[in-house]
Amino acid sequence: MLPNWDATQTRILDAADDVILRRGVHDVTIADLARRAEVSRPTIYRSWSDADDVVRTALLRRAAGILSRFPERERSRADVVDDVLRFIALFRGDAVYGRLLAEEPEAFTRYTLQRVGSSQRMIIGWLAQAISAAQQGATVRAAPPQEIAVMLLLVAQSAVLSHGTVAELIDEDAWERELRAALHGLLRP
Repeated sequence: MLPNWDATQTRILDAADDVILRRGVHDVTIADLARRAEVSRPTIYRSWSDADDVVRTALLRRAAGILSRFPERERSRADVVDDVLRFIALFRGDAVYGRLLAEEPEAFTRYTLQRVGSSQRMIIGWLAQAISAAQQGATVRAAPPQEIAVMLLLVAQSAVLSHGTVAELIDEDAWERELRAALHGLLRP
C-alpha cells in the first residue's frame, strides 16, 4: 500500500516532476525543490533524506498513478498480456518517464535497473495478483505467481529500455506483436 502524501509532500513531489520535465533528474536539488514548492529545506528533510530520495518517491507516485488505472478483476492470460502492454504504453507516454527514456536513459537505468525499488515491487505485486487470478482459470502455468511476475517484469522492462535501440530494425507494430508473443509464451501452461 502506498503512503498518502499530505498537501506539502504533494507540492514537493509536483516540484520534482516539474524539475525533471524541464531540466532532468540531475538538476533536482533540495534548494530548488524548496523554492518551487514554497517550503523550507528542513520541511523536505522531514520526509526525505536527499534529492535522490525525492526523485525515487516522485517516480513511485507516477507508477502508482498508472497502476491505479487497472481495476482488480478476474483475468485470463490474454488479459494479463493486454494489461502489461497497456501499462507499457501508458508508461512510455507518461511525461516524466517518457523524458527519462528518451533523454536520460542512464538516469532511467539508475532509478529502475540498479536495484529493485519500491516502484518495481509495486509493479511485481500487481503482476503477481493478475497472474494468480489467471491461474485460477488455468490460462497461466502453475508456478509461484511472484516468480513469474519477476520474470515478466524483467522481459517487459528490457523491451521498454531497448525499444529505441531497435527502432530501426523493427517497427512499432512488429515490436508490440513480438513482445505480446514473448509474454504469452512466458505465461502459457
